[in-house]
Amino acid sequence: MKVLVLGSTGYVGSAVARRLTADGHQVVHFVRDAGRFAPEVPVRVGDLADPDSLRAAVTDDIDAVLNLATPTGDEAVDAAAADALTGELHGSGRAFVYASGVWVLGATGAEAVDEDAPVNAIPIVGHRPRIERRVLASTGNEVRAVVVRPGIVYGRGGGIPGLMTGWAREHGTGRYVGSAATCWPMVHVDDLADLFALTLTKAEAGSVLHGVAHRAVPVAALAAAADVAAGGTGRAEPWPVERAAEAVGAPFAEALALHQVVAGRRAVTELGWRPVRPHPLTDLTDQTDLTDAAGGDRG
Repeated sequence: MKVLVLGSTGYVGSAVARRLTADGHQVVHFVRDAGRFAPEVPVRVGDLADPDSLRAAVTDDIDAVLNLATPTGDEAVDAAAADALTGELHGSGRAFVYASGVWVLGATGAEAVDEDAPVNAIPIVGHRPRIERRVLASTGNEVRAVVVRPGIVYGRGGGIPGLMTGWAREHGTGRYVGSAATCWPMVHVDDLADLFALTLTKAEAGSVLHGVAHRAVPVAALAAAADVAAGGTGRAEPWPVERAAEAVGAPFAEALALHQVVAGRRAVTELGWRPVRPHPLTDLTDQTDLTDAAGGDRG
């Protein structure tokens, strides 16, 4: 397949591009600056905030579109982008895959919630459920639209766990926001890339899939593992939400304190997804798997 990938230079997107290429697909990168790639690499130049450039990128030879780009935060812009991309696929049966995130589910109880659970998005992703619905509505125009909600992504030294390692290095101890009882649903970036590859070829139109390999990982244990990764002894302490908000902003601090237990059964049963990478705690404490990367996709 010839796949247009938005966000292919990001943490998750680069892993997905590697996987698609390994599977024999041709990745067409949607970028603002073609100069970041070698001349022989296929690119389409544009901007997520420019619907005309998005429409122009979805040419007839594109077999599928993956939108892994970080949302702009402006609902009107993100909605226009979704409409522009799916509009060019109308009547074709081609795939459009939108990367959302589990934060749209809001806080959960002790029991795992699945893909049929109602959404209750926290402010940092407040408009994403509406973008999800917009994307899924394109199935009525013969687009094989699918929404994937990754858990907290880890691996290769990136994502929020990479940030936690940086915080431990800076403060001399691991830190977690909120209660020690808080848990996060998580997925390794390479397992997630496997899921996106499967979604392109196997997911049914209108599907919502949770990209979650570990449904409830305690954040206090993650913070302790991050301390080890930073060269410490495995200490961790609570970071009050108010203090965290001063450093990372109130919306992100609220998200870090969010307790969730989330299942990803549908990807396993319907697509045959088999996440196999190490558990987050093992991955974090394995120094050979860490880099100095501190960025990453947020929920």
